[in-house]
Amino acid sequence: MTNRLTLKHTFVQQYKNGFPLIKKEALNNPNTDIQEGSIIHLHSDKKEFIAKGYVGYQNKGLGWVLTQNQNDTIDAAFFKNKLARAIGHRNTFYQNPATTAFRVFNGEGDGIGGLTIDYFSGYYLINWYSEGIYMFKEAIVKALEQLVDYKGIYEKKRFDKKGKYIDDDDFVKGERGEFPIIVQENNMNYAVDLNEGAMVGVFLDQREVRRAIRDQYAEGKEVLNTFSYTGAFSVAALHGNASKTTSVDLAKRSKPKTIEQFSVNGFDFEAQDIVVMDVFDYFKYAKRKNLTFDMVILDPPSFARSKKRTFSAAKDYTGLMAEAIHLTRKNGIIVASTNNATFNMKKFRSFIHKAFENTSTEYKVLNEFSLPDDFKVNKQYPAGNYLKVLVVQKSE
Repeated sequence: MTNRLTLKHTFVQQYKNGFPLIKKEALNNPNTDIQEGSIIHLHSDKKEFIAKGYVGYQNKGLGWVLTQNQNDTIDAAFFKNKLARAIGHRNTFYQNPATTAFRVFNGEGDGIGGLTIDYFSGYYLINWYSEGIYMFKEAIVKALEQLVDYKGIYEKKRFDKKGKYIDDDDFVKGERGEFPIIVQENNMNYAVDLNEGAMVGVFLDQREVRRAIRDQYAEGKEVLNTFSYTGAFSVAALHGNASKTTSVDLAKRSKPKTIEQFSVNGFDFEAQDIVVMDVFDYFKYAKRKNLTFDMVILDPPSFARSKKRTFSAAKDYTGLMAEAIHLTRKNGIIVASTNNATFNMKKFRSFIHKAFENTSTEYKVLNEFSLPDDFKVNKQYPAGNYLKVLVVQKSE
C-alpha cells in the first residue's frame, strides 16, 4: 500500500524545484502515524505526482524526498546508484595521499537526507539520523560493500530522543580498527576513534579552515583555541609555527584527547597550555590575569547547557564574540565559526559586526569559509550549508 500525502498548494513549486525535506507544515494531511522507513508519495492538491521519499522522524521534519521520478523503485539498486554517484564525485579525494579522511556521502546533498558516510584511512563510518533511514541499513551497507574496498565499517545511530547518539558497539563489519587510527589531513596527523561515543576526534568540515590557520595566519602567534574539543585547531596552528597554543574546553576528556593529537604530530604537549574549564569562566580568568592573544579561535556548539549557563549560538554569539575581542591584541585575528543551521552567513556577519560595534572596535574581514567540496549541498536547501566561518582582524 502506498502512503499518499498531499502538499499544500503554496508548497508544490518548492518541491518541484527539488526541496528535499518533507515538512509537516507543507502537508494537507500530515499523518504522523506512518511507520518509520515507509515510502511516501507526495502529490499536489490536483493529484499530480510530485516526489517520493521515506518517513524518518527527526527534529527537522517527517522525512526526506528521495526522487522526483515516479517510476523509481526504492530498493538496493536505487541506493547503490546514489552511493556510486557520490563516490565518483570524491574521486580526487581518494587519490590524494595528503588527506585520508573526508566525507563520502553528505545526506540530502547527495540525494538521501538523514544519511552521511565518512572515510577514515580505509574505514567507513555511517551516520544514521533517523530510525527511518536505519530501516534501509542492509541495502545501504551492501551497496557500500559492492562499491568500495574497505578495512572495516562502523556506524553511529543518532536517532535517540532529541536526535541524541545511541551509545552502542558501533562496529558493523570487516576488521575492527585498532584505535586510535592516524589519518592525514593536508599532511597533518589526526587521531580518530570510530567506536568511542558520538564524536570521533576531528570535525571533517573544518578541513579548509585548519589549512588556512596553518598556512596563512598562525606563524609566530600566541593562539587561544576555545571550545577546543581535541585541539585540532591547535595542532594546525603549531604546524603553522605558532609560538604557543592554549586550548580550553569544559569536557574532562578534552585534555587527554588533545595530548594525543599533539603527540601523534610530534609536538611537546607540555609546552602548550591545555585547560579544562568552562570557556566563559576562562574569559573571566584571562581578564583578571590580563592575558591577551594574537589569535582567538571561537567554534562553540550551536547549543550547549552546563550547570551554570545555557548557550545558544543564535542568541548568544554576539556576546561571546565581544569576550573574544577583549582578549585579542591589536592587529590580532579572530577565527569565528558556527555550525548553526538556523541562520545564514549574512546574519552571522551581523553578529560579528554588532560585537565589534558594542566594543567600539574596528575590524576587517580577511576570509570566509563554508562547507568544503566533499560536503556536497542541495542548493534548494540552504540549511544544509550550515558551516559559517569568518576570519577577522582587529584593527589598531
